[in-house]
Amino acid sequence: MKLSVVIPCLNEADTLASCLRKAQAGLKEAGVEAEIIVADNGSTDGSQQIAESFGARVISVPTKGYGAALMGGIAASRGEYILMGDADDSYDFGEIPKFARKIAGGFDLVQGCRLPAGGGKVAPGAMPWSHRWIGNPLFSLMVRIWFHAPIHDVYCGMRCFTRKLYDSLDQQCTGMEFATEMIIKASLAKVRISEVPITLHKDGRITHPPHLRTFRDGWRTLRFYLMYSPRWLFLIPGLGMMLFGLLCYSVALPGMVVGRIHFDVHTLLYGSVAILCGYQSVLFSILAKTYAINTRLLPPDPRFERLFRYLNLETGSLAGLSCLLAGFALLLFGFLNWRHADYGNLNYPQTMRIAIPGATLLSVGFQTLLSGFFISLLGLRRK
Repeated sequence: MKLSVVIPCLNEADTLASCLRKAQAGLKEAGVEAEIIVADNGSTDGSQQIAESFGARVISVPTKGYGAALMGGIAASRGEYILMGDADDSYDFGEIPKFARKIAGGFDLVQGCRLPAGGGKVAPGAMPWSHRWIGNPLFSLMVRIWFHAPIHDVYCGMRCFTRKLYDSLDQQCTGMEFATEMIIKASLAKVRISEVPITLHKDGRITHPPHLRTFRDGWRTLRFYLMYSPRWLFLIPGLGMMLFGLLCYSVALPGMVVGRIHFDVHTLLYGSVAILCGYQSVLFSILAKTYAINTRLLPPDPRFERLFRYLNLETGSLAGLSCLLAGFALLLFGFLNWRHADYGNLNYPQTMRIAIPGATLLSVGFQTLLSGFFISLLGLRRK
């Protein structure tokens, strides 16, 4: 058995027969040994009987979700290569030979592309304008920039891949993120990825609407991207805020005057806010990356492993205590000045130049201590 065609199914009686007919024709044209598997996710409209009448093997998958259905179907398949596609008749399984030729050429993943940017075609009425011109191009651009994926249509659900690749990716998402998880993980693993242009046809279902929900699924995709790339969401913005805060300190502590602008304690206060927010963002990037690796959403990162040798409970506690002591010393110095003034009024600019850095160091130290403990807890599974 060389090729397994896996079709997830949930009440697709309107279109399943057409998909199976086209798949059989496409496999015959490709001239490959093959099987067709319908991964049923709890259909109640007789989809199972339709699949069996075409000779397809029906696999019942009780766990709900698009990804869960595909996982169940792929686990039951016997092919060296797997081709997946939806059962709504929007994908033409007669285009299987395109994928078969590419995968036979040595690629690990062959992604279909419905958009003109990759040579594809969208039939009239086949894709909402918001998906075609905003959502899909935007998310495809993000996956190319953030993860260096050589594709133009990240949402395309028709693709072919080797079993060896699938087994190595260790897919975790049981929902619609399954498809984007595969693209991101394959790109991070630097496997051979190719793209073939296909035509997207209008959804053939009439008894129920599409399963896709524009804003809900768009937000889930964005959230998934950001979880996979804490560098863009937390680390880089956090470092930028900290750099801005330090710049504010460099001009406010000495009370610099540039032209008509006098940098004083208000600038120092804004700088402290930037440093605290930025530092929290950097810490959260480390937490997010640790969680993603531990839950196998991200593959192990050797650079991160090396960083973990230093980001342990001992070093975190030492750094946190150092900041706490430094901050406490500055605040104590300010208190002693107040006591020396018999608890009366103090020189506002001079006092705040001590109090603000002291409070900032105290807060950074406290954050470092707590984050050190939490990172250590997350890292227990990494030992």
